[in-house]
Amino acid sequence: MTVTLHVCTTCKAGEPVEDGRPVPGARLHAALIAGEVPEGLRIVGVECLSACNSGAAVALSAPGRWSYVYGRLTEADATEILAGAAAYVAAPDGLVPWRARPVIFRKQSLARIPPIIPPLEPSNV
Repeated sequence: MTVTLHVCTTCKAGEPVEDGRPVPGARLHAALIAGEVPEGLRIVGVECLSACNSGAAVALSAPGRWSYVYGRLTEADATEILAGAAAYVAAPDGLVPWRARPVIFRKQSLARIPPIIPPLEPSNV
């Protein structure tokens, strides 16, 4: 199963950005795709994760797994983000043990979202 790492490519992370220079989110995306991407992980740039006050932000998700949103990241964090994503890929339910998470994933988590559960049959409601 493929895990998706969504990266907000429009995030300015509260920084002033010079014309023609990539914003922090775009720089983070570039650093991640240039890194050693774990097998089973795809990196997808998205226009907004609505974490503007906590940018730059990424989100990890996969069908049937818990999803996570992390913020206050920079391109310098790319190696740790990819290590955390590799641990998430290896966790069948998306729940990586606390001590197995990189420090930035322990300290910079913005949200944890439960997996989507198929609707119950009308007779089971």
